[in-house]
Amino acid sequence: MASLVTLEELIQAGVHFGHRCSRWNPKMSKYIYGKRNQIHIIDLRHTVRGLIRGSHFLERLVQSGGEVLLVGTKPQVRTLVKAEAERCGMHYVSERWLGGTLTNHMTIRSRLDRLHELEEIERSGGTDRFTKKTWAQMSREKKKLLRNLDGIRRMNKLPQALIIIDPRREESALQEASKMGIPTVCVIDTDSDPGKVDIAIPANDDAYRSVQVILSRLVDGIRRGRQKLNVASGVAKKGGSPKSSTPPPAPEPASATAGEAETATP
Repeated sequence: MASLVTLEELIQAGVHFGHRCSRWNPKMSKYIYGKRNQIHIIDLRHTVRGLIRGSHFLERLVQSGGEVLLVGTKPQVRTLVKAEAERCGMHYVSERWLGGTLTNHMTIRSRLDRLHELEEIERSGGTDRFTKKTWAQMSREKKKLLRNLDGIRRMNKLPQALIIIDPRREESALQEASKMGIPTVCVIDTDSDPGKVDIAIPANDDAYRSVQVILSRLVDGIRRGRQKLNVASGVAKKGGSPKSSTPPPAPEPASATAGEAETATP
């Protein structure tokens, strides 16, 4: 796992650039290497440690049958979040976090049912039953629901983990996950509070390339877990030992991977 990513790759992607010093959260001090031109520089050794820990946790969780929800609504990362979620077959929120997505799932389910109803009307040619004005309103409703709910329309149960890009921006998602006891793997910049997340990956959370290099490795971990799950399921179907029914794993202590990061400076 130590070869998951190199410091050179992280530097080239600008992962080490934090926010202006005036915007920092003092709780991020242990993740900061120094400052340059009033910009905090993130200690990439901590980034590697967090990435190894997060990737390993997600791999084990998915291998045990768990599902993951990816959350990132910043305009510059929306398409990336959607693409990476689709690459690993997981759920995502890339446009707007709807309150109650985790804590009031039945209400969200009712909105998904409404989306399905509107799609069925259009698919079956039933729009003739409505006036042009009424259908125009219903069509706008469908587009709005599709934009906000498309990434979770197949999420029939609560996820076992969230990947969050910028938990400071996605505060509602973070709070709901905490309330429901769902572990979070978060890409956090120097303006965030690491104490609110389960697995912190300190990194530039504004630049596309920075988020891409981090998120793609986490998704690779999910894909490895899915592959192992499929292999285990295949063995069980052929009459081998059934796959374990143990619950999804909890995140390992931060110290568990402390020695796996490369020792270098940005």
